[in-house]
Amino acid sequence: MVIKVFLASSSGSTAIKKKQQDVVGFLEALKVDYTQLDIACNEENRMWMRENVPEEKKPANGIPLPPQIFNEEGYCGDYDTFFDAKEDNAVYAFLGLPPPPGSKEAEQADKANIVENGNHAEENLDDSIAQAEEEEEQEEEEDVEETQEEEAE
Repeated sequence: MVIKVFLASSSGSTAIKKKQQDVVGFLEALKVDYTQLDIACNEENRMWMRENVPEEKKPANGIPLPPQIFNEEGYCGDYDTFFDAKEDNAVYAFLGLPPPPGSKEAEQADKANIVENGNHAEENLDDSIAQAEEEEEQEEEEDVEETQEEEAE
């Protein structure tokens, strides 16, 4: 899967430049493979980006501003949604990528999976202990019954 970041190499807006640098710098820090696609110098890139940003995500004027982020053909989001994902330690989910083992996001995913399944590691341990105790009690009861039967004979 290729992450595509649509940028404008010659933007007059300092805010847009900073947002683009933030996205690119963060992806590089995470060592995420991505491709930069320039919409300032390439009309095809500009048209593709504009056509593939969902209508509900476009600004009032209908023209989305860079940076816009895609996973292959799937729209991930703009800078604001990227920033929110970054703040929530959910960038891999935002990008549609599995988080690497040991990352904060992977740990959060494990916790979420535990909550979804309704089982906590402590509960699993408690369940195992309780089950072992029940089996032990059952064996003791069976031993007592056998002893009583032997004495009755």
